[in-house]
Amino acid sequence: MWRNLASNALSLFVVVLIAAGGLIAWGKNRYTEPGPLAQAICLKVESGSNFSRVSATLDGEGAVSNPSILRMGAQYTDKAPLLKAGSFLVPEHASMQDIVEIVTRGGASTCGTEIVYRIGILTRELQVRELDPVTQRFVTEEEFSPDAEAIPAEYLRVRNEADTRYRIALAEGVTTWQIVDALRQAEFLTGTISDIPGEGTLAPDSYEVRPGTDRAELIAQMVSAQEARLAEAWANRAEGLPYDTPEAALIMASIVEKETGVARERHQVASVFVNRLERGMRLQTDPSVIYGITKGQGALGRGLRQSELRSDTPYNTYVIPGLPPTPIANPGPASIEAALNPADTNYLFFVADGTGGHAFAETLAEHNRNVVQWRAIEAERAGQ
Repeated sequence: MWRNLASNALSLFVVVLIAAGGLIAWGKNRYTEPGPLAQAICLKVESGSNFSRVSATLDGEGAVSNPSILRMGAQYTDKAPLLKAGSFLVPEHASMQDIVEIVTRGGASTCGTEIVYRIGILTRELQVRELDPVTQRFVTEEEFSPDAEAIPAEYLRVRNEADTRYRIALAEGVTTWQIVDALRQAEFLTGTISDIPGEGTLAPDSYEVRPGTDRAELIAQMVSAQEARLAEAWANRAEGLPYDTPEAALIMASIVEKETGVARERHQVASVFVNRLERGMRLQTDPSVIYGITKGQGALGRGLRQSELRSDTPYNTYVIPGLPPTPIANPGPASIEAALNPADTNYLFFVADGTGGHAFAETLAEHNRNVVQWRAIEAERAGQ
């Protein structure tokens, strides 16, 4: 009898082991298989939350097939203590394993509210925007000048929320003085900027920051990014350029940046100035003259006077030969690339064509005809 009991107990134990193994395999498959989420969502994890609350939220959103399995999976993989606060983008059909990885790997929030501080050539602007998880595009909630007397309530509401992200966006062609001045006025940054970097040495780009980011560290990041861009473009430059240092190329890039906002024209504009340098012609570029007057501290707000075009100053390229002594703005990567790989043309002149672009010419006679056409367009617009 004891032998039969022992045999039956052993059989039952084997059955239990098989059942347990099957249950574990089933749970593992459910944990790793694509989830039921039909559309991406933005999952907000509050500070001090835990996987019980997160799994309940996900269950309510229809993102998991079994919240208990998600919790057990997080515990089994030792990731439960790594839960991060923030707003996280959960893509459609994300597995429970994917979701646990998303909310525990750290880093910045990947969705939710973002405050963008745009530093432009003529204006500064704050923008509150929200990422639509389905379309992966931002929807603008508020847009206003930081100098406005009335600050929108939406900005006041979200700026102190823990998961709100901040971003600083620099326009191509903005000057160093404008960037430093704007950063000094950004109330969400800290620290001082004691050493103002040289003109042209800051990379126009979009920089994600956190409240309390040190201004000097952010400036250093911008300098490092511009150095890397310039070094890469310099290493891949065309042969026979009329400037032999990266610094001179950066000056040329800044002129190209200020002369045209049309992407397809940058290499042609660069070719005009390269051709002029090679022929010993003066560059005769208005933006350089204007920079000599304003020092990059804002717009001139009027046309250039004849006396200013005749004045013998370091930035008056109607008078001095060659390049001005420094860049006249912070050029973007496309203008740096154009300065180091200009188009192969015989162009020596260009003038506005009325469409936002320019008419290019090889000869002075052709250029004069283009100027006459541009003057006619200006007169017609003035009479409307």
